[in-house]
Amino acid sequence: MFRKFVRRFGKTLALLTVGLVLLVRGCYSFVNWKTKTTHYDEIAQIPARHVGLVLGTSKRLSDGSPNPFFQYRIEAAAKLYKAHKIKYLILSGDNRHYTYNEPQDMKKALLARGVPEQAIFMDYAGLRTFDSVVRCQQVFGQQQFTIISQRFHNQRALYIAKQMHIDAIAFDAEDVGFWRGFKTHFREQFARVKVLIDMHLLHPEPHFLGEKLYIPS
Repeated sequence: MFRKFVRRFGKTLALLTVGLVLLVRGCYSFVNWKTKTTHYDEIAQIPARHVGLVLGTSKRLSDGSPNPFFQYRIEAAAKLYKAHKIKYLILSGDNRHYTYNEPQDMKKALLARGVPEQAIFMDYAGLRTFDSVVRCQQVFGQQQFTIISQRFHNQRALYIAKQMHIDAIAFDAEDVGFWRGFKTHFREQFARVKVLIDMHLLHPEPHFLGEKLYIPS
């Protein structure tokens, strides 16, 4: 009896595992398919937009070493600005503690790369990708903008924008190798499931909106 129970349990567990894997991969592929025509990786090909939205991430990894995801996003944003593909940059990220400030870190890095301060606007309430995208529209008054991050992140951000009826395109910053960026890419698998649940079932609101901060036209 016990062996029979174990066999049934094992089969059930295996079926549940396969189902979960198929669900996660299906959600991942669906988001890719829905956003495949709205992101670019060549500066010469991307249309010019008034504003670029840089999605935040930590400047350093947990071991204290520089975060390549951060570095590549900054490099991409600076290149777009210098190529006149965007006129202003909104730096959107987490500011959860006085010792952790993603927008401020991004600003310092962009200033060091020659982007002038008057071209930079700060969004300290970009606590998640959804908040960054929606706040760009509702707080900064932008209906059209370019999202700047790695391709996998851009795809999710573009899907959010599409569901919120925002005319967004994206520029794909250089990605990080599979093993070096394994944790980030692994988390993204489940973030795709969450974004579909959020957009189609939960319909969340940004954590903070507040006073409108319009970009000069």
